[in-house]
Formats: sequence, structure tokens, C-alpha cells
Amino acid sequence: MNSLVILVSQIVELFIWLLIIQAILSWLIAFGIINTQSSFINMIGNFLYRITEPLLKPIRKILPDFGGVDISPVILIILLIFFRNLLFEYTGLINFS
Repeated sequence: MNSLVILVSQIVELFIWLLIIQAILSWLIAFGIINTQSSFINMIGNFLYRITEPLLKPIRKILPDFGGVDISPVILIILLIFFRNLLFEYTGLINFS
């Protein structure tokens, strides 16, 4: 059981990092720092979008419009950290990360 909890925790942590990378990449694209014509950047952006969008889309539907500022990744990261802490609390394991 402990191994399963640790695996779920690591997957949640990896997903949090993917959300952070996706947010940074979207900022770099929006400010014109990264060229979107590059197939490598396009491939990374498409991968990150496909991985993160299923969880971000329901949050975006609930949140009001903030004038172009998307805070759904922040909300999702907070929810994922809460879930991970709750998982450790109910299983009695100590969170070392």
C-alpha cells in the first residue's frame, strides 16, 4: 500500500511540474521569445496541452473571466497539493517531498 501511495504522489508531483512548464511555455510564446514555427516547440506544446487540458478545462468553465489572465493552472496545482497531502494524511505516511 505504501508503494502505491508513493507512486500516486510522484505522479501528482510530475503533473504539477508539467503544469508549470506549460504555463512558462505559454508565456514565452505569448511574448514572442520562442518561435512557434519550430516543430520541436510545437510538439512539446501540443503534448503539454493534451496532458493538462482535460483537468484545466473544467476549472476554466467555473472561473470567471479575469481579462486574459488564466489562473486555472494555479488553482489546479493547489488542488493537487491538497489531494497529495490528504492522501498522506489518511494513509499515515510522512510526506518527504
